[in-house]
Parts: sequence; structure tokens; C-alpha cells
Amino acid sequence: MSDFDAIDSLLAAVGPEAGLPTMERRQELRERARLSKAQVARALGVSPSTVAGWESGRDPSGDIRTKYAYLLDGLAAKFTDETQPEAVPVAPSAGDPGEPAPEPAEQAGPAEDGDGDEVETLTVPEPCVLCGSPARQRVEGFAQHLDPADCRTTAPPVTAAAPPAKAPVPPEAVGAGRPPARTVRPSERSRGPARRAFQEPSGPVDLIGQAVRGALAEHDGDVEAATAALLKRAIPDAMRLLDETRKGARYDIVAHPWIPEVLRKQTSRGADQVWEARPKWTRHELPPGRHEVTALDVNGAYLSALKTHLPLGQLEHSTGFAHDRRRAGVHLITPPAWEHEAVLPNPIGNRDEPGPLWVTEPTLRLLLRLSGPKYGWCEPPEIHESYTSGATENLLEKFRVALKDARDTAIEQDDEVTLEYVKAMYSKFVSTMGESNYNRELYRPDWMHIIRSQAFSNLWLKALKAHEEGLPVVRAMGTDELHVIGDWRSVFPEGRGVTEVKVKDTYTAGTDAGTDAGSDDSSGEEGD
Repeated sequence: MSDFDAIDSLLAAVGPEAGLPTMERRQELRERARLSKAQVARALGVSPSTVAGWESGRDPSGDIRTKYAYLLDGLAAKFTDETQPEAVPVAPSAGDPGEPAPEPAEQAGPAEDGDGDEVETLTVPEPCVLCGSPARQRVEGFAQHLDPADCRTTAPPVTAAAPPAKAPVPPEAVGAGRPPARTVRPSERSRGPARRAFQEPSGPVDLIGQAVRGALAEHDGDVEAATAALLKRAIPDAMRLLDETRKGARYDIVAHPWIPEVLRKQTSRGADQVWEARPKWTRHELPPGRHEVTALDVNGAYLSALKTHLPLGQLEHSTGFAHDRRRAGVHLITPPAWEHEAVLPNPIGNRDEPGPLWVTEPTLRLLLRLSGPKYGWCEPPEIHESYTSGATENLLEKFRVALKDARDTAIEQDDEVTLEYVKAMYSKFVSTMGESNYNRELYRPDWMHIIRSQAFSNLWLKALKAHEEGLPVVRAMGTDELHVIGDWRSVFPEGRGVTEVKVKDTYTAGTDAGTDAGSDDSSGEEGD
């Protein structure tokens, strides 16, 4: 791109932003058009959770805002000549003649039923796709009754005059002598077509397969061109995969919470105040003698690090020395002295400045573990203040497993296109969830730091395992590089799986009198 093209892009971005209707109006227009959030998301190239955010408190920006405004203006134009439909009360079911119609929902919004399908509560009832009567819920884009008792498809036709009405039965007499009736959810058959045998696989992993097959078909089987196209779309595809794997989840993700100053960049090109404890350590002196050193490569380091304690909601400030293991976030600590530099790296990495520093949850938990009664390798860190939220270790677990399964299959089938695509999905997912223009659907710099720190902590724990098994550790770098002396195959399984390691290099070092282990540097970039 030439200098003038860059200037034109800047000038184009300075113009006034497209106007948007109110949040309530946005949802109303979508529902009147009988469009699901998933349909709108696909048309705009975002995730359904992003569309939900636009209808509940956030505004898009840039080109996406322009496209969204264009869609809403088009929907509004279609409904200009129509009168606003009035809310139709849901009639009581035939089996409960005395029950009043349910009150209209105070606020429309997504929910989830017990089977994990997204359920939307409608502000204006729509005809049920099964029986045609007014329904207040939409499942997978179709309006329908959640309770079969409300759905009139099974009601027998009336062929004779109705019998005289009986006197109303007192509520306490209903069901006397038998257990109360339980609410039955609609079966899969009542929701749509039956599941068929011998069909193509579906679900999160198949989203990856569909993308790869589509890219190869679009580029006439050109592997390099298809791979390049997939890498460019890795971020939005990762967000769609995340949404797919979040269906039926117990926890909601707060995608754009308030962020404390310690997590904000100090300058436009600078860093925030959080220290990730990246290992960059080489042993100062080897044991006497000549040794064969094996440089091991840890597979899928960031993929494994997705299993970590992540804060669910907005971070809240607290002070004091106590650590609540049910919460996670960032902490201002004074780290303990580390007196084992000769055999293992400092758990907080290479840091020259003394005094307090902000660390993430994995770093703090590692220090607390090493200061506990099992190891007693250092004093407990001194915690001054924290920004934390309620947390879970399984927030991204289904997302991680879907990526891992696709990666394992790609390795088994020698499918380098899928392997590179999957690697780009999880690595870019981690690197762009902070202050990045490439991912506006998720703004969680706290997650980014925590996942990275978990990868560094995982490597440190592998070094500890090698040390405990009698393997002298020579070097630990970044997320994936560990150099050891001895029979490492008795400690670590070899292979390309995420729980395995592979040989990156072997070399000889040391003298009879003992020697410096070397000071050459390596990038520490993650490999597969």
C-alpha cells in the first residue's frame, strides 16, 4: 500500500460514524424480520454474542458499525408502512382453564435451555413453528413453545359438542393422591427434523473441517493459497468456534468489562503494568564432565494454557494478604527471594528491578505452591492488592478440546493445512484479545496475560519435573523450549501431541572441570 493509500484510509476513518437506533429498536427490528442473532452475525462476519452485546449495551465501530447501520436502516424501511404489532397475550393451555396468561417479559434476551440450545425471549409473540399459536420463545431461530402443554399440535380435534363446564376444582385438590406433574421439555423430534444415520460429522470440530474444505475448493486445491486464506480469517473463525463451544455452558462471558489502569497500555506502543514471568534462563554451570544435552520442544503450549483459572466478570479491587482460590485476576505482590538459580529458573522470570510488581493468577499460584509445605523452596509472596473476579478453570475447555481434536486429526492424516490453521486460531486468539484492532469481539487483556503466564508456568513445572527425576536442567526459554541432560524419555512422552514433547536439537557441552552452559539465545516461540 502506497503512502497516499494509507493517507486515504486515515481520511476515510475520520468521517462521522453511522447513526444507530436505540438498543431496544435494534432488537425489535431483528425480531420483526424473524432473523436470529446467528443469521445477523453470519451476514456481518461477527459472532452471535457480539450481536447480543449490540442489543444490550455496546455499539460497534468502524466498518462493522457502517454495515450494521445499513442493515437496520434496510429493516426499518421494510416496516415503514406497517403498523406496530400489538402484543398478543398467550392464551392459557387447554389443560389449565383457570391459569392466567403469563406476563410479558420485562426484557428480551438470550437464555439457554437444558439441552444447550440458545433460547430468545421475544418482546412480541410470534406464531409457533409447530402449532401456529403465539409463542414467546425462539429456539435456533424458530419461534416455538418450550412446554409441550402449550403447543396445540397434539390436541385432539373436537368432533362433538363440548360437555357442560364443571365447577372449578380447588388448587389443593388437583393431583391429590399422586405426585405433582413435572414440566417436560420438548424432545429433539418436536424441535425439527430427526437426526439421520450415516451423516457427515457436525459440531465445533466440523466447523474447522468445513473451513478447510471450502478454502481448498475456492483455491482449486492450491495448498499454499488455501493456507494463506485460512490464516487471514483465523481470528473471526476462532470467535465463531468459541461461540459454538459455549452453547449450554454454565457461565456467561463478559466480553468487554471495565479494565483497571494496571491493564491499560501506558503509551500507544508501550505495555501495561502486568508482568507475565516469561522464563529466559540458562544454567550458569554444568556438572563436571562432558554431557549430551537434548533441546526439547513442548507442543501446543498456548493450546494447553487455555486450561487456566480465568475471571468470568468485571475485575474488582481488594487489598490484603489473603488469596481466594475461587477467584482469579492480577495481583500486586512483593515476590520472595529465590535461592535456587543454580538449578532452576526464578518462577517470576528474569527481573532486575526489586520491589513489588503486578503478576497474574498462574504466577501467584505457582509461588504459593512452591512456598507451601510440600516444597518449602521460598517464602510466600506478599500480596498488597488485587483485581479479581469469580473464576473457573474450565471456561475455555470445550474450545480447547475442539482445537486439540482437530489438531490431533490433522497430525494423524498429515494435513498441514488444517494444522497451520488450527495453530493460527489459538495463537491469534490469545494474542488479540487485549488491545488489538484485529479482534473487537473480545476485550480481555487480563485473559491474555493469564493464558500467556499459564504457558510459562507450565514450562517451569516441566523443568521442575525433570529436576525431581534427576535430569539436570540446562535451559528454559519462553513457552516451549527446555534443555535437559539424561534419559528424558523416561520422564516425558515423545510425540507431537499436546501432552508430549519432541526433540528440537542435541549437542554436547561441559568439561571435566565444569563449564558455563552457554549464553546463546533462542526465540522461545511456540512450535508444533
